[in-house]
Amino acid sequence: MSIRDIPALNASLNGLATLLITIGFILIKTGRREAHRKVMTAAMVVSAVFLVGYVTHKALVHGVHTPFGGTGLIRTVYYVMLASHIVLAMAIAYLVPRTFLFALKGNFERHRAWAKWTFPIWYYVSVTGVLVYFFLYQWWPVK
Repeated sequence: MSIRDIPALNASLNGLATLLITIGFILIKTGRREAHRKVMTAAMVVSAVFLVGYVTHKALVHGVHTPFGGTGLIRTVYYVMLASHIVLAMAIAYLVPRTFLFALKGNFERHRAWAKWTFPIWYYVSVTGVLVYFFLYQWWPVK
């Protein structure tokens, strides 16, 4: 594995987190609380591994940002998506552990109240994380 492989690995982890979050949502909506707990714990672990990979990659490239090769309207779309992704990812770093803490303590009323906000934000961050990878490395790479 090289430094160039980390972004693809991180995108894969984000994609897996998205899948797990989706499954977790379906499980709780169908009343399968224990399965929901297991799947959401896996989603949190996958997201934490992603975060370690992301920070490691940033450290290895000394914080240098990958340039975006798109022009015109797609450039605006990308940067709006990226800005919202970054801001909401910072929020998720607090929201996800806090929401999990309520569940671990058995305070399911608070857990549900927080999850109503955490779920869509976490979902958006996971999906846009994958999209950022594709925008930068697959669809509009700088040549």
